[in-house]
Amino acid sequence: MRKVLLYITILTTGILFIGRLFYLQVVDTSLAIRSQDNAIKVVYDYPQRGYIHDRDGELMVSNQPSYDVMVIPRNLKPFDTTEFCNILNLSREDLEKKLDKARIYSPMLPSVVIPQLTKSEYAILQEKMRNYEGFYIQKRSLRDYQVDHSANVLGYIAEVNPSIVSKNPYYISGDLIGRAGVESQYEELLRGVKGVKYIQKDRFNRDIGAYKDGIYDTLPEKGKDITITIDAALQAYGTKLMQGKRGGIVALEPETGEILALITAPTYDPAKLVGRKRSPNFTELYYDTIARPLYDRGLLAEYPPGSPFKTLNALIGLQEGVVDTEDSFSCNHGYTYGRGRKLGCHAHPSPLSMVPGIAQSCNAYFANVYRRIIEKYPTPQEGMNTWNAHLKSFGLGDYLGSDLSTGRPGKIPDAEYYNQIYDYPTYKWYATATISNAIGQGEVLMTPIQLANMAAIISNKGWYYTPHILKEINGQPIKEEKFTKKNFTTIDAKNYEPVIEGMHEVYKSGTASTLRIPGVEIAGKTGTAENFAKVGGKRVQLTDHSIFVAFAPVENPKIAIAVFVENGYWGSRYAGRMASLMIEKYMKGTITRTDMEDWILSHSLENEYAKPISGEPFIINQ
Repeated sequence: MRKVLLYITILTTGILFIGRLFYLQVVDTSLAIRSQDNAIKVVYDYPQRGYIHDRDGELMVSNQPSYDVMVIPRNLKPFDTTEFCNILNLSREDLEKKLDKARIYSPMLPSVVIPQLTKSEYAILQEKMRNYEGFYIQKRSLRDYQVDHSANVLGYIAEVNPSIVSKNPYYISGDLIGRAGVESQYEELLRGVKGVKYIQKDRFNRDIGAYKDGIYDTLPEKGKDITITIDAALQAYGTKLMQGKRGGIVALEPETGEILALITAPTYDPAKLVGRKRSPNFTELYYDTIARPLYDRGLLAEYPPGSPFKTLNALIGLQEGVVDTEDSFSCNHGYTYGRGRKLGCHAHPSPLSMVPGIAQSCNAYFANVYRRIIEKYPTPQEGMNTWNAHLKSFGLGDYLGSDLSTGRPGKIPDAEYYNQIYDYPTYKWYATATISNAIGQGEVLMTPIQLANMAAIISNKGWYYTPHILKEINGQPIKEEKFTKKNFTTIDAKNYEPVIEGMHEVYKSGTASTLRIPGVEIAGKTGTAENFAKVGGKRVQLTDHSIFVAFAPVENPKIAIAVFVENGYWGSRYAGRMASLMIEKYMKGTITRTDMEDWILSHSLENEYAKPISGEPFIINQ
């Protein structure tokens, strides 16, 4: 038996060796090519990058030809450096630095010397390339932006760095890769596949034709064209409205989760990051630490949500059975609690039940509802965790999981958070210690995309699709389950009815009654959030933020939107006007409320943003 086992082992080993030898010599030709590396030149043929279209088929990003001067240090021969530098407008010192860098990277592999030649440089150099042995011109494609907006959505392409080259064998020095936005997230779809040509060289290092008649050569494969969910016209209009302001606008299609608009302000023309001026332009944008144009406020900025958050507390109150639509609470310019402490409120009729409480944005009403939610349970910890669990079902306090390459989770506090703050159990805490959560202040933070998704959930009466930016690949709709599966909240559908009614009443008789759009029934919620920052090392209250969420039409909604304007005074002043205009633009294609449009376009907040430096006083609770 042992002899048989030994024979089987020897036979199996022999078969494996023979099979591997056959594979290496006959099937896998890569080693044959590598073994003749000194006599073969590899030339890459770069494909066209995929086009990017908006949801209606409008071309947003195409390509333009580009030519890079490449060098293979090992193949360099003496050449006229003065003439070469004059053609390329390059100093001799800069040329030597680039050649030294290429030698360090690899004496046998190509490196970029001068990227993205101008047409005149290319025309002159092409005629004289025979004089510069070791150099050659590599054709690539650069992006050609057909729009002057959406830089945060589209992203940009840039040369790969050594870290990427070392980690991903597809890329070599000089290759371009998507950075930020759609270009980064869908790099593998957009980039295509490089073609490869193997050129035979003689003993004098001269090209003598295709290696083995080109049997190993491959053709480039063009990148896939993609359609994104953005409405380019709506995106352009929102960008226009946000000029002179800081903040973000996010609009979603409630029935699909598709992102209709994703606007951050301030922003920049994406064409600034194309060509040889890309590097200095990027540096300028990167070091603008005040306006921060590279910071996508729609996805990254975590703000107190303010009064729009009250709608969630109303929903939780109904679900928990601690309040019904008929319960009324009095408001004497605010809510008094503890030892004479007061949560202030603006003037309005009193007492109020749920629908008018939402319409008039009564702080006292929602303070009472919040206390009932937390105090329903034996301990505030149990109440707080129940409240937290409901909010988490809306995608809050965590990443939404969109197909965008960046984002922030926001913040929804739980019992453990407050236990640490108040050093529990040494000191006890109660619902009143966290009362600011009732009105979307306190420790609650949300991003504009989370606010827009909240509005979409309310319009859908309890469900949502994960927000996403990709719509089609080469004309075929996406089928990824993550973006086609409904997510449900913990709130029953019936409980959304009075909240939607209250949001509709905001436009009919409440805090947004002056923002109505003829022929469009809108449900919305104004918001004003306190704004604090450190100025000169001290915590200073700045001018309040302006916030607004809405969806329209009330029945069968087509758009849900959130607008956040930093230092915008109060909800209806800036954000409310913008949201109404964006809804009208999307629903009608034209603007009838030109009075609101003229006001927004003629008003800037740059003076507000300069106040921490100028020393002018801030406007508080106007």
